[in-house]
Amino acid sequence: MGCCSSSEGKREWKPLEEHSCTDVPWLIVFTLFCVGMAFIFGFAIATGGAFRLVSGYDSYGNTCGRNNTNKKIDGVPLSGADMTAKKYVFFLEPCNLDLINRKIKSIALCVSECPATELKSYKEVKDFALSNGSYLCSYEITPARYERNKDKCPKLPVPASKPVPIFHRCIPADIGCYAEFAQAFFTFVSDNTVLRRVISGVMTSKEIIMGLCVLALVLSLIMMVVIRYISKLLVWILTVLVIIGSVGGTGVLWWLYADYKLDLTSNSTSVFGREVMADNGKALLVYAIGATIFTVVLLLVMFFMRKRVALTISLFHVAGKVFIHLPLLVLQPFWTFLSLMFFWVYWIAVLLFLGTTGSAVKNNVTGVVEYKMQGPLQYMVWYHLVGLIWISEFILAFQQMTIAGAVVTYYFTRNKSQMPAAPVVWSAIRTIRYHLGTLAKGSFIITLVKIPRLILTYIHTQLKGKENACARCMLKACICCLWCLEKCLAFLNQNAYTATAINSTNFCTSAREALVIMVENALRVAAINTVGDFVLFLGKVLIVSCTAFAGVLALNYQRDYTVWVLPLLIACLFAFLVAHCFLSVFENVVDVLFLCFAVDTKYNDGSPGREYYMDKALMEYVENSKKMGQYNPNEGSGRELKPMTRGETSA
Repeated sequence: MGCCSSSEGKREWKPLEEHSCTDVPWLIVFTLFCVGMAFIFGFAIATGGAFRLVSGYDSYGNTCGRNNTNKKIDGVPLSGADMTAKKYVFFLEPCNLDLINRKIKSIALCVSECPATELKSYKEVKDFALSNGSYLCSYEITPARYERNKDKCPKLPVPASKPVPIFHRCIPADIGCYAEFAQAFFTFVSDNTVLRRVISGVMTSKEIIMGLCVLALVLSLIMMVVIRYISKLLVWILTVLVIIGSVGGTGVLWWLYADYKLDLTSNSTSVFGREVMADNGKALLVYAIGATIFTVVLLLVMFFMRKRVALTISLFHVAGKVFIHLPLLVLQPFWTFLSLMFFWVYWIAVLLFLGTTGSAVKNNVTGVVEYKMQGPLQYMVWYHLVGLIWISEFILAFQQMTIAGAVVTYYFTRNKSQMPAAPVVWSAIRTIRYHLGTLAKGSFIITLVKIPRLILTYIHTQLKGKENACARCMLKACICCLWCLEKCLAFLNQNAYTATAINSTNFCTSAREALVIMVENALRVAAINTVGDFVLFLGKVLIVSCTAFAGVLALNYQRDYTVWVLPLLIACLFAFLVAHCFLSVFENVVDVLFLCFAVDTKYNDGSPGREYYMDKALMEYVENSKKMGQYNPNEGSGRELKPMTRGETSA
């Protein structure tokens, strides 16, 4: 199962010629792991953790709405009570929130009804208890003794609860008691009036916020199609800005250095002032020399890579065509988002179940009962955490493989009219049938790197201010190295999935062959990953800017909105997330197209029987590169081009 165990020899790539199952052992391992995740879910259900979470339990270990007479807890005299008629949980201090441990610091009791109206005196609390049997004070205190045991009774006034209890919990109808909790997050608020205005602005402008979110979605879809027409303009803008910024910045530094040297020749400054200016002059000289070297190197790199930038423009042009021929690609972010949301909701629910699973233990400090897992079972939470990362990465890898398979089908089909009816759907089916093991292996490699990085990040957070400077520097260096390794492996994985979609080879063979192609086209890869990423970044900025501009205009016509900050911030944040999701799919398509192009130019030369598969735009790029002497045989075949026949011309 390791990368070194691959037995496949070196051979030419054969796109779409055959498909076979890949990395079957890893599919078995992943299946067994998912069975373990299901066992954890079943264990939480069987041991009553799920029922305790949904129905609730009091501070003495009694599950509300159930008979607990056979579950007596040693040292807790109020445990083992029959709570069949008392189905709701009432908190003596519902607004006493523990932000660190994420729970309510209050005695919890099982009651038959939640107070529907505010109880302002202990007489009203007593009458409420006698009317329906819902004792709002501790169980051992009778209603007649409420006024003499105020420390075991709720604080007055007792707030009215919501008409429908949430998960069988009595929740105050007036959320004003959570003002302190809200202010813990909104520390910038100096008084409650500002907080009310901000929240009211969000509530009253919810239609505008939703409209702006829809606008961001539409702009993202339009950008994916039209970016192929404006990519050349964006590249020129990038080139001009980089040249102006680097040359201008270097010139300013040299001008400041000359100005300081001129001031030093004058006698208008004191001795101390001359020393300061001399130090600043030396610093400026170092900065100016460094900026000059950087500018010269940058301009030389841009000069030698100028023709390879044209490849990025051509790939963007073809990527726009891909979305026209494969419109279902735009839905990939939706399916991935829904899959991740479904899994995360399931994962959080099971985690909450585990929080109420285990043996009942009395807390000697607070005197209340807590449920804790002991022995080997306590490590189920760590297993569950690994499952969160691995399965999440698996879902993301499935999207990448689906996109790769669809784009590969588009690229290596000479006559586009002969493509399957729904290439994206067929790609997903092919992935499920043949390549789930490859996805399991690739996502597991990312998980192996991500878990140590998250652990080190957690340690760094917990030891903040306690460790010495050397330890802090080493931790940050390790975290940075693991992050870089994770990004490199993610890039390699994506190309490995593309190679698997082309050749139907296992993960290690695909990764090795894709890496060879990437190394042979290193300069092209650098151009695409710099210029291309910046063009997509400009696209995201454009979408967010248009959304923000439309938001300002819309809010300007609503004079009753006193605070625009939060509604506009929510709309802009959503616009960026939507733009990032859709343009990331566009970026994946460009990367897949590049690998297909590299394979095409390596194994085909346009001669009879070895015609190119590439699009006209890419064909023109190769022809122009050959004419200008920029076509490198090491990056392709370098032979005379022969365009496809008329019936094979790509759309």
